[in-house]
Amino acid sequence: MKKKTVFICENCGYQSIGHLGRCPECNSWHSLKETIVDEKKGTTSIRTSIEKKPIKRLQDVVSTNSDRIVTNINEFNRVMGGGIVKDSITILSAKPGAGKSTLLLQVANDLAKMDYKVLYASGEESESQIKNRADRIIEKIHPKVWVMSDNNMNNVLGTIEEIDPDLIIIDSIQTFTLEEFPSSRAGSPTQTMECANALVEIAKKQDRPRAIILIGQMTKEDEIAGVRALEHLVDAVLIIEGESGEELRTLLTTKNRYGSTGEMGFFYITDKGMISIDNPSEYFMTAREGDGTMPGSAITVVREGTRPIILEIESLVSDSFTPYPSRIGECLKREQLNTLVSIIEQRGGIRFYDKNVVIKTTGGIKLKEQASNLAVLMSIISSVKNKGISNDTVFISDVGLTGELKRVPSLESRIRELDRMGFRYVYVAPNSGKGIKTSNLKIIELETLKDVIKNVFD
Repeated sequence: MKKKTVFICENCGYQSIGHLGRCPECNSWHSLKETIVDEKKGTTSIRTSIEKKPIKRLQDVVSTNSDRIVTNINEFNRVMGGGIVKDSITILSAKPGAGKSTLLLQVANDLAKMDYKVLYASGEESESQIKNRADRIIEKIHPKVWVMSDNNMNNVLGTIEEIDPDLIIIDSIQTFTLEEFPSSRAGSPTQTMECANALVEIAKKQDRPRAIILIGQMTKEDEIAGVRALEHLVDAVLIIEGESGEELRTLLTTKNRYGSTGEMGFFYITDKGMISIDNPSEYFMTAREGDGTMPGSAITVVREGTRPIILEIESLVSDSFTPYPSRIGECLKREQLNTLVSIIEQRGGIRFYDKNVVIKTTGGIKLKEQASNLAVLMSIISSVKNKGISNDTVFISDVGLTGELKRVPSLESRIRELDRMGFRYVYVAPNSGKGIKTSNLKIIELETLKDVIKNVFD
C-alpha cells in the first residue's frame, strides 16, 4: 500500500505536508514530528471495515441511565450523578500526588466486594508499586481486583476479553500505545485518541456494556494533557483539586452526560486513603464551646454544584504601619476584597485607610458567588469592632455598591439547609424570603448594610 510522510504536532494533532518550526494551530515550537502513514487508510482510525448498525426510532431505544454501579463512597456517587453508569467512559485528572490512583483503587476494591470484577491496568507503575499502595490504603484486598502493568493497549484489550471485567481502570491513558501505529509515540495525539476510541468501543457494546475510568495526566496549565477531543469523547470529566500541603480534596465534574455538570464532592486525604466528607456543612464550620461567638467570624451558605453548604468566613483586621495597607484574600480575588472594603467605608461608615484586612474560609473553599458578600462584610466588621456574632446567625445576600442588599438565586434550598442544621436567624434581602416555610429559623429581611450592622451589633 502506498505510504506518505506527514508532520504531526504532538500537542494538538495538527498535520502538515512539510516541516514547520512552529505549529500554526497551537503555536508550539519544534512540536511537529515526521510520521509515515498509509495514504489510503490515514492515521485516525484502526477499523478495517465499517459495520452498519440498524437504525432505531428514538422512542424505541432502551435507556440505561438508571443502570448504575453504586459504590459505598457517597461523595464519589454524588459527583458521578448517583453512581457509575455501566456503559460509560470517564476521565479523571489532577496534579501529581492529588490522589487519583488512591481514590480509584478504593473504588475498585469497594466494587469488588459487591461481586463486580475490576481490572486495573497501569502504564506508569509496576504491579508491586500498585500493591504497596493498596496495602497502605485498603484493609483487605479483594480477589476480584486484577492488576496488570503494561503500556501495550493491545495486551490490555486481550486481557479484557480474557477476564471479562465490569470496571476497567486505565492509569494513565497518555502512557498506552496501540501496535497499529508504530510511528507514533505514547502520549501523542494519535496514540491517545486511538487508545481511547478502542476503549469506547469496549464500553459501549450493547451485549456486554462495561464501565471504564481513564486517569489523565495534567499539564502545567492545569488542563488534561493531549488534544481537547479526548474530553469530548468521554461521558464524564472529573478533576481533583487541592493543595499538596493540605488534607482537603475536592472532586469536581466539568462534564457529565449522566448527571449535573459542576457537581462537587469533598474528601480529606490521609495515610489510609481518601475519606468521604458526607456532611460538608459540619466540616466547614469551627466547633466552638459555649456560645460560640468569636470576633471576625460570620456564616453563610454557598452552593457547590447542586448542594448548599454552610460555610464559615473568618477575617482579621489589624493596624497598618505602612502607606499601603495589605488586602489578603485567600478565598476570593483581591479586586473583589478591595471592592467590599470600599463598600464598608462608604456605606458602613468604617474607615480602613490604616487597617490591614485578611480573609479566609474554613476548609479553604473559594468564594465563587455573590451570595456570600454580606457574610464577608459582616466578618470584617465583626473583626474591626472586636465583637463576635452569634453562631446561630447566618448571612445570605449580595451587597451592591449602594449598600443595598440584593437577592440571590436558590435561596430556598439554602434556607432549608440552615433549618435542618438548627440555625435560628438568617439575614436576607427584602422580599426574598416570602413563602419559604421553616421550623425554627427566623428570616430577617433588611434593606441596607447599615441596617444589618445596626441590627446585629446594636
